[in-house]
Amino acid sequence: MRLRNKPWARDFMAEHPDVLIAEPEKMKEGWHQLFGNENPIHIEVGSGMGQFIVGMALANPTVNYIGIEHFDNVIVSALEKAIAAGKPSNLRLFRANGSDLMGIFHAGEIDRLYLNFSDPWPKVRHAKRRLTHESFLTLYEEVLIPGGEIHFKTDNRKLFEYSLVTMSEYGMKLKDVSLDLHAEMPEDNIMTEYEEKFSAKGQPIYRLESAFVPKTI
Repeated sequence: MRLRNKPWARDFMAEHPDVLIAEPEKMKEGWHQLFGNENPIHIEVGSGMGQFIVGMALANPTVNYIGIEHFDNVIVSALEKAIAAGKPSNLRLFRANGSDLMGIFHAGEIDRLYLNFSDPWPKVRHAKRRLTHESFLTLYEEVLIPGGEIHFKTDNRKLFEYSLVTMSEYGMKLKDVSLDLHAEMPEDNIMTEYEEKFSAKGQPIYRLESAFVPKTI
């Protein structure tokens, strides 16, 4: 999908440092201090236009949420949603790649990680770019607490099947798997923009919850 250029995005983002963190790497080991509490921290890697992460922050005030997105032209939309929602105190955003996590969070600083409608990178030669590739799982395990969870949603069946395999081979525990989330529609499900679009077309939404198994010495 081609992103519409928003030349005003950088200036707009700089005007709201209370929501969008310009230099997240300087916050390493200081995220709880930034939020001013010891509540759990949940992050969404690839937060897109922000409907999910803003909705989660509003619905769960005792959890701290961080939305991570690579593109200025996309994350600025999440910022606009956060502002429209009154800038929830338990929400922050920043611009980064998923591969940057270890430079931004210290080991065990995050309680849960969300992956929603990630790019499937369908070509075999691009498998390492998929956010559920083993190399990314290794990063997630480092920043998550022991036994920390990944919650994953997608409309792409092949990516879902791939992710079931990579997580299983990594030794993760699959806690919940749905092949048609909206057939059940849990009350606490917060939809992303893509989720609304795809489900309106009748496409099934696949979802799983998985947990890293703490290593024993």
